[in-house]
Amino acid sequence: MKVLIAGAGIGGLTTALMLHQRGIPVQLFEVAREVREVGVGINVLPHAIRELEALGLLPALDAVGVRTRKLSYLTKQGQEVWSELRGMHAGHEVPQFSIHRGRLQKTIFDAVIDRLGPDAVVTGRKLAGFVQDERCVTAHFTNSVDGGTGTTAQGDVLICADGIHSVGRRSFYPSEGPPSWQGVAMWRGAVDWPVWQDGESMAIGGGLGGKFVLYPIAPARDGTQLTNWVVNVRIKDPALSPPPPDNWSRQVPLATVLPHALRFGVPGMDIGGLVRATPAIFEYPMADRDPLPRWTFGRITLLGDAAHPMYPVGSNGASQAILDARCLADALARSEHPRAALWTYEKDRLPKTAEVVRTNRVGGPERVIDEVEKRAPAGFSDINTVLDLEARRAIVGGYANTAGFSRVKSDGKRAV
Repeated sequence: MKVLIAGAGIGGLTTALMLHQRGIPVQLFEVAREVREVGVGINVLPHAIRELEALGLLPALDAVGVRTRKLSYLTKQGQEVWSELRGMHAGHEVPQFSIHRGRLQKTIFDAVIDRLGPDAVVTGRKLAGFVQDERCVTAHFTNSVDGGTGTTAQGDVLICADGIHSVGRRSFYPSEGPPSWQGVAMWRGAVDWPVWQDGESMAIGGGLGGKFVLYPIAPARDGTQLTNWVVNVRIKDPALSPPPPDNWSRQVPLATVLPHALRFGVPGMDIGGLVRATPAIFEYPMADRDPLPRWTFGRITLLGDAAHPMYPVGSNGASQAILDARCLADALARSEHPRAALWTYEKDRLPKTAEVVRTNRVGGPERVIDEVEKRAPAGFSDINTVLDLEARRAIVGGYANTAGFSRVKSDGKRAV
C-alpha cells in the first residue's frame, strides 16, 4: 500500500508519521514553497497530545511549548465565571500544550523528514485533480511556486488534508460555496511580554459577541515569554457581508484593533500595552463549514479542516485533526482493503466531529460566559446568584465529554 497526502499541515504531517509507524509508505505534497513557522498560538488538548506522545514527540514539544496548568473564563470586565486545572494538573496522563502553531507544525515536519527521509514532502505542489479506478488513485499537482512542471503521483489512497479551502472537498461538493461566517473578525498577535501569573495559565474573557483570549506559547526566559492574544468582535452582518476572499491572514494596523481590545479587562494584564507592543497583528474571519454527509469517495477521503473546519472554540481544531490521523492510520493498518479502511475511518470520525462543529457554533464551553453576561451584563458580586455551580459545570463539562477530552477519575467516572 502507498498513501498520498495533499497538505503538510498538522493533520497531514501527523497522519504521515502514524502511517510510517505502522509500516505504510506515504508521500506528502504541500502547496507552500517551504514549511515555515508561521501563525500564532493554539492549544492542543490531552487526548491529542497522547497521540503525539505515542509518536515520541513530547520532549520536542516541551522545548517549544508550555504545559497548560489552568484555564479561567472571565466576563469582559474580568470577573471570574469559571476556573479549572488543565492537562496533567487536572488528572490527565499527558499535558495540554499552549504552543505557537508554526512551531508545532515544524516539530512534526522535522520528525517526518528525519524518519521518512528528505524526499517525503514535496513542496510547491497544489492539488489540481485526481482520477481513480479499481486499482489505484492518480493525483495531479500543479507547480504553485513558479508555474513550472507539475507532478503526477499514484497511490492506493489519497488523503485530502488541504484545509478549509480544500480542492478535494470542492471536487466532491462543487456547489458548497464559501465558508460560513457570522461576521466575527479575529485579530491575533504574539509578542515577548513579562510573564503573566504563573506563566502556564490562560484566560478567555467575554462571549461570542466580543472576546479576548490570552495565553503564553513558549517557555519563559529571563522573566518574559512569548504571549499570544486574540480579539474576537462581530463587525459585520453576515447576511449582507460574506468574508472577504483576501483576509484569511492579512496584516492590519494597530488602530484597527486597539479600540476593541481596550473593551476587555484581564486581572494583572495591561491589555493595551500588550497589543501596542505586538510587532504584527493579523486578521482572520471566524469561519467554519456545515458538516458533510460523507467524506469518502472510493479511494479518496478528507481529513482535518478539509473535512470539518470549526470555530476556534474549546481548543479543538488541531486536536481533532490529530485524532483523525490516528483513526485513519489504524484503519489502514488493520483493513484488508483501502476502501474499507476509509469507510471505517469516516464512520467513526464524521459524527464525532460534526457534533463538535455544531457545539462550537453556540459557544462550546465558553457559552458559560455568554450565559452569565446575559443575566448580569453589568457584572456581579456573587457568581452563584447569577448562574450556580452545577449549571456552570454542566456547560463546561458537557463540552469536554462531546469533544472527547474529559478525564477518567479513579472510580471510573468521567470528570472535566
